[in-house]
Amino acid sequence: MFDKIIGNEEIQELLEQTIRNKRASHSYLFVGTEGIGKKQIAKEFAKALLCLEENKYCGKCKSCIEFDDNNNPDFILIEPEENSIKIDQIREMQRKIVEQPIISKQKVYIIDDSDSMTREAQNCLLKTLEEPPEFATIILIGANESSFLSTIKSRCTIIKFNPIQDDQIKKYIKEKYEMDNISESIVLASSGSIGKAEILKDK
Repeated sequence: MFDKIIGNEEIQELLEQTIRNKRASHSYLFVGTEGIGKKQIAKEFAKALLCLEENKYCGKCKSCIEFDDNNNPDFILIEPEENSIKIDQIREMQRKIVEQPIISKQKVYIIDDSDSMTREAQNCLLKTLEEPPEFATIILIGANESSFLSTIKSRCTIIKFNPIQDDQIKKYIKEKYEMDNISESIVLASSGSIGKAEILKDK
C-alpha cells in the first residue's frame, strides 16, 4: 500500500492493519512536521478505504482508477484558501458529506493544513466529528497540534508522525536526483523532513 513512501513504517503498518481488520475510525488527526509524508500516507489510506475489492487495495477497480485520475467523487481534498481553512469550506463539506457515496461504500475527506482552520471553522467541524455519517472518514493533517481545539482532538484518533531518518533522506535524494555527494549540512538542516531537504538541495 505504501511501497513508495519513505519513513514512519510503524504508522504504515498500523494503517494497513486497520484496512485488513476493517476498523477505520470516523476521524483521524495526522500531526508532524512539514515534508515527512503525512499527506501521501493519508491519500494512500483513503484510496485503500475506497477500494471496491476485498483485498482493499487492488489499484484496478473503478474507485482506484478514478482516484488515481483525481476524479473519484467519494474522495474530497480540502485545502486552505488564502492561508486558512474557512468556515464556508467546512459548511460546504457538511452539506456534501451526508450524501451517499457514488462509487464506493465509503467517503473520505482529507483536510490538509487543517491547523490553519479558523476557530469558527473548527467549532463548525466539531458538529460533524460528533455525529459523522456511518460511511464517512475524515482525516485532518497538520504540523502544529496545539493549533487544534481540545474538543477537536478528543474526537479524533491522533497519529503522530516522526521525522525521517538521515540515512533515508540521503538515499531518497541520491536515487531521485542521482546525486552521489550529498552534503551532511543538507541532511542536518532538513531536520528529518524530505520536503526541506529538496528545497535545500536546490540552494
